[in-house]
Amino acid sequence: MSENQQTATPAAALAPVWRTVLADSHLALVSVVAGVRADQFDLATPCSEWSVTKVVQHAAGDQLAYAKVLGIGDGPAYNPFDPSGSIDGTATALVADAVEQTAAAWATVSDDTESVPTPLPFGELPTPVAAVLCALDAAVHAWDIAVATGQPSPLTEELSGHLLTAARGLIEPLRDYGVYAAIIETDSATATPVTDELLGYLGRDPRA
Repeated sequence: MSENQQTATPAAALAPVWRTVLADSHLALVSVVAGVRADQFDLATPCSEWSVTKVVQHAAGDQLAYAKVLGIGDGPAYNPFDPSGSIDGTATALVADAVEQTAAAWATVSDDTESVPTPLPFGELPTPVAAVLCALDAAVHAWDIAVATGQPSPLTEELSGHLLTAARGLIEPLRDYGVYAAIIETDSATATPVTDELLGYLGRDPRA
């Protein structure tokens, strides 16, 4: 994480990069889901008690929820926090449609829009922070699916740094809702210390 990211407010640090972070995170989710083999959708994931299929449903539903509050689409037709484990059609199509709607919704947000609504419990947030939290949801669930299915991690150190900037201070209320597990302490002496810190902060074991 750069010195500027550490000293600037999260909104200021993320303002120049949020569109790129969002696009990269959406691409990560779409690419990882496309890489899941037909025999892997019932595999367990780092998300407690959720299969690959359920994580796919959850991730797609969360993106659709962001799109809806930004004025695009009707939102998910199911509760993303209670996924059925069964998808009508293909996982690839489900995620591609969700990402397409969400990207279209964020495209309606101008660079000088100071804040936007979110589907999160705290509601409206500064635009760069809201966008990167939307990106975080996509990117981290892409990681969950990648780990479960033996694919490479989609998280780079640069991307993880931006996601961590948005996450700090805002994950705790969500942790209280049970959305994230307790923080896992990580070893900074690794090849990917920022990514490991992000995953640990989100209650995930980076060595999973």
